[in-house]
Amino acid sequence: MTHILILYSSLGAGHNSAAKALNQAFSHFTDVTVTVEDALDYASSIYRNAVTSIYKQLSEKAPQIYRAYYEGTDLEDLERSLELNIVTAKLERVFFRKLRRFIEKVNPDAIVCVQQIPSRLLQLLEEEERISKPHYVVITDVIAHSSWINKEVDGYYLPNDLTADFMIKRGVNPEILHVTGIPIKLEILEPKSQVEIRERHDLPTHKPVVTIFGGGLHYKRVRLMVSQLIDNLQSGTLIVAAGRNEQLLDSLTELDSTPDIELRKLGLIDYVDDLAVASDLVITKAGGLIVSEVLARGTPMIIVDPFPGQEEWNADLIVAAGAGVQLRLPEMVTPCVKFLLNHSERLSQMQTAALELGEPRAALNIAEHILSQIKH
Repeated sequence: MTHILILYSSLGAGHNSAAKALNQAFSHFTDVTVTVEDALDYASSIYRNAVTSIYKQLSEKAPQIYRAYYEGTDLEDLERSLELNIVTAKLERVFFRKLRRFIEKVNPDAIVCVQQIPSRLLQLLEEEERISKPHYVVITDVIAHSSWINKEVDGYYLPNDLTADFMIKRGVNPEILHVTGIPIKLEILEPKSQVEIRERHDLPTHKPVVTIFGGGLHYKRVRLMVSQLIDNLQSGTLIVAAGRNEQLLDSLTELDSTPDIELRKLGLIDYVDDLAVASDLVITKAGGLIVSEVLARGTPMIIVDPFPGQEEWNADLIVAAGAGVQLRLPEMVTPCVKFLLNHSERLSQMQTAALELGEPRAALNIAEHILSQIKH
């Protein structure tokens, strides 16, 4: 049996989702066992609490500070970026003694990292000959920050050719770069008819359906968008999927359906993919995993409030490809939705662009390639 260890860090939901998708893909092979672990579970409570708190505070209350840090630490010079990542790993190592012991106990045949923290720690352990295992990195941002680039990596799996070009220009060996797309759940490989999915969820088959994935958006901005969409759209269904954002659901309490527009307010659900298929338009942030899933279904997007740094780069790529629109002001969402719904040819062009950009088979492609590398 081949044993694969997948390591992620629970800073944002996307890394967890990518790890789950890879778990599904590797588990498709009968001679493979998979272990998936959050590296932060093996960190000291001091480090774990500090890092998660800082990430949360910066993302919610000081995004401009995060942008300055993110862009300031994105180094073009390969040696400088490698040196910075090694120094960071040496500082972090004292907090991750349990992780080293866990890896030694599991003794996998290969380790796949879907976030920077475990990858840079692993390079340090490999460099010191404490652990010597094939080490692969799956980049879950549309454009790779230099913090993804480490020594002792046997292969990088990238979202697109643009990311490959970025890494080659920064001095990374092209032979270890593989363009596969971001790994998304295998459910998206299953063909789904929009009409069938709408019927399954009791949605109108001949009226517009617009979904807001609002879990990562500020509740006040979503409430404004919902209120204006209800007042201005002529007909159809507006779905708000709030996920774990209870504050968002509470803010929508006073808003309800009208004779023309049905409003559905959803909490945590397990049919995000169905909503992407059923919708004419999706309104969302630009997290790498959610946009990859929506692109793979060919659904046009309106991107609002991208998180500084990686999400802004994700949004730029989607807009440049013609698969979506990016808006800064929530007041502009309703005019944009009305325009797109009234111009079916524009929506059709965006659908085509989304399908060209989407990679529904990414997780299986990554699993197949890594297994072939190990067996060699």
